Amino acid sequence: MENSLINTSTSSLRDSDFDIKEQNTDKYIETAQNVKLYVKDYGKGKPVILIHGWPLSNEMWEYQIEFLVQNNFRVIAYDRRGFGKSSQPWDGYDYDTLTDDLSEIIEQLQLEDAALIGFSMGGGEVVRYFSRHGGRGVTKAGLISSIIPFLLKTEDNPDGHPREKSESTAAAIKEDRIAFVDNFGKIFFGINIINKPLSTALLEYYRMLCSFASPRATLKCAESFSNTDFRDELHTIKVPTLIIHGNDDKIVPIDLTSKKASESIANNTYIVYEGAPHGLFYTERDRLNEDLLDFLNS
Repeated sequence: MENSLINTSTSSLRDSDFDIKEQNTDKYIETAQNVKLYVKDYGKGKPVILIHGWPLSNEMWEYQIEFLVQNNFRVIAYDRRGFGKSSQPWDGYDYDTLTDDLSEIIEQLQLEDAALIGFSMGGGEVVRYFSRHGGRGVTKAGLISSIIPFLLKTEDNPDGHPREKSESTAAAIKEDRIAFVDNFGKIFFGINIINKPLSTALLEYYRMLCSFASPRATLKCAESFSNTDFRDELHTIKVPTLIIHGNDDKIVPIDLTSKKASESIANNTYIVYEGAPHGLFYTERDRLNEDLLDFLNS
């Protein structure tokens, strides 16, 4: 595809600032006909690509973006199609199409020697990028609270989620999407009577980010991450891989996902966060940032 970067912000910089800030911009990248993805591109250094979870947007990485830029990395965080500020087409929420979008971003930004980090649903794009696009330009991978390798209960995956669970989720989203997101957020961050790891205001902010997703994308992406089997693709990951998961994750259980992924990806570092919920990008943000930095610098 012809390069289609559309800058959406410019600033007047002093000459002395240019070397530091020349990559600090946000833009839209056209990845397919009539589909433009919103991309933040901050800092200088080796690139780190951050893929957000469902049904959030790139803003979930707020605390990681700041930290990584300050530690001399170039950070690229984008909104998946259907979410945040990106285009909201009717179709294209299968992992092949989502990963083709990612490939276009990597190609159009001419990224090399990059680290590709996926949270939750975003782990699927990480794995599919290696199996479908050969991992071009990527030399490290990260799976954080990831849905990899397979969530659905089948004869050869008896511990998976029964299909009825996905159907119940879809029905709740169709009935009252915002109420679903409100309840989902509390489980996501491990909130209960005695544990309140984030403020009410911040929880409402994350709910607002989720509300910006298109209803269609919310439903179809839930189908994709619930039903896609990545087990036969894990061997295609030939780069050092960081796997992090909380063992109190009620959204994506660790034994069904990251524990199995760690047994199938050849060169991985597997770290379990004791007592951590799904949304550890906030609840365990300081530890996650240090573990990411250690991995990226290794």
